[in-house]
Amino acid sequence: MIEAQLSALGLELPEAATPAFHYVPVTVHECVAYVSGQLPRVGAGLSVTGKVGGDVSVAQAQEAARICVLQGLACLKQTLGSLDRIERVLKLTGFVASAEGFAQQPTVIDAASRLLTAIFGEHGRHARSAVGVAELPRNAPVEIEMIVAVSSTGE
Repeated sequence: MIEAQLSALGLELPEAATPAFHYVPVTVHECVAYVSGQLPRVGAGLSVTGKVGGDVSVAQAQEAARICVLQGLACLKQTLGSLDRIERVLKLTGFVASAEGFAQQPTVIDAASRLLTAIFGEHGRHARSAVGVAELPRNAPVEIEMIVAVSSTGE
């Protein structure tokens, strides 16, 4: 059902990224899945690099945030077997590598929030933080973490 919604939106999940360090992409405890921070990976690299408000425009950062969400969903699918096990998106945390004086972090991360609502409807609405940071791994402009409620049975 969720895969059909992705298709209807013209979206395709990328291959789930493999961690380069000592962690797992998703941890599930009871009926909650915690998704590690996702970068805007496209193929072997990032879709864009740099600081938002400097090298990276708000529009480029919003697209990067959407890519991060799709990466997170790919990791969830790999772990859960099906995105249909996701009952609700509980929390999204967005980190924005910000140039000095840049204060539009919520505008950037709102693109991720809107995408989750487009995919999951009201079940995609969530609590959220949008945080400006000095640096992100690999010079990424955006990193996204998610927490989702999942069904225990896979149905």
